Amino acid sequence: MNTSCLVTIEKINELIESKVGPQRFRIWFKNSTRLIIEDDYVKVGVPNLFVGGWLETHFSTDINNAVNDVTQKEMKVIYTIDPELFGHQRRRQLDSQAESVEKCTNPSVHQRKRKRVYNSSATNLRLKLDNFIVGPSNELAWSAAQTVIKEPGRHFNPLFIHGNCGLGKTHLLQGLCNEVLKRRPDTRLIYVSGEEFTNQFILGLKMNKLDAFRKRFREADLLVIDDIHFIANKKATQEEFLHTFNAIDTASKQIVLASDAHPKMIGMLTESLVSRFVSGMVVKVDTPDIKTRLKILSQRVKELKKDIPQPVLQYIAENLQANIRELEGALLKVVAFASLTKEPVTLVMARQALDDHITRTDPIVHLSDIESTVATFFGITPADIHSSKKNRTVSLARGVAMFLARKHTSLSYPEIGRFMGNKNHATVILACRKVQKYITNEEEAVRWETPSGRTDMQIESMIGQLETAIGR
Repeated sequence: MNTSCLVTIEKINELIESKVGPQRFRIWFKNSTRLIIEDDYVKVGVPNLFVGGWLETHFSTDINNAVNDVTQKEMKVIYTIDPELFGHQRRRQLDSQAESVEKCTNPSVHQRKRKRVYNSSATNLRLKLDNFIVGPSNELAWSAAQTVIKEPGRHFNPLFIHGNCGLGKTHLLQGLCNEVLKRRPDTRLIYVSGEEFTNQFILGLKMNKLDAFRKRFREADLLVIDDIHFIANKKATQEEFLHTFNAIDTASKQIVLASDAHPKMIGMLTESLVSRFVSGMVVKVDTPDIKTRLKILSQRVKELKKDIPQPVLQYIAENLQANIRELEGALLKVVAFASLTKEPVTLVMARQALDDHITRTDPIVHLSDIESTVATFFGITPADIHSSKKNRTVSLARGVAMFLARKHTSLSYPEIGRFMGNKNHATVILACRKVQKYITNEEEAVRWETPSGRTDMQIESMIGQLETAIGR
């Protein structure tokens, strides 16, 4: 990377820090991101899918503005896994990330509440259905979304879409919203995340404006909520959402929800909500097959306006199977490598550029899927697993995630420990032995705390459910 690019990146980071503040920059950007500038795009490298999703959800506007202000032109910002970053975060930073997430998702337990009012208007959603690639892995979800677009509230309520990170759930939801508004501009449509719904509810409660909050949400023609699993472990929010759900359903209006897990696999949800969720259409989005991955890559090549030979796309599609973000990241790395060497893209060059990326990325993405599934099951976040928290629920979740990682990946104990918050290899070994001991002793159930009290479950049954959820 030349000196000019390094200076530009330094200026972008400085501007991002001035926009988000020194504390947030330290928690979420320092040692957690790496910027690469190439032609008309900027790649934001992140240590794992959780951090990437958090940055994209909470700081995308600040990042985009900083990039455009410094470069003085419109540049596309893309988030991708950078395997070299996951071991750079320190315990203090990981704990700060977990605390930051908790402040956002449980504002009532902190003295400093977030006072930001979210704009849930769907008129500025950037993702469209025009460039959503349909394949066997998402065909049923696509078909269900088309039914909602054509005849909302008539066939099933809710439409519940679930699947691992980076498989296109958000793209499908935003595309659905944009298509509905295109066809019926007068639709009272609300698009929010589970976190935003929670924060707006808390804000309405604190400012004595619950009536306005309820009127706005319960009178919606179409309510779309992404990452609905965020309301797990929030009893008051779940009760409020249940009433909102019932009001919209009674009025024959439509609800569309998305989550990283099946409703029955989301820990700390009330039975009433789970029964409502499964009463509608529950659809899973799976990992795309190779034909779909090739279509996705071809679509991205058109958007980038680059000349990439088909054998190169075939090589990327065959070797990166985890999710769409990884496909895009690998494609961008090849484009950047060709630009730096000032040579046309060839298969030999692609192999050279992606050698380290392919050998290290696949297990990392797999670990991200494992920890995301486990965190959702226990009603916590991946940030909690990375942190040094030692309460019963977090410790059990961390141990189960380590056990599944060791069982279903070829990574060593030290590699798993580094990924899950820079834990040492002994911690991973002890966690795996403890889970195995529970499995061997079939009569002993594991216990953890939930808002409604202690929960008991046979660990073999738990492991089986989690393995099904991660596709193992």
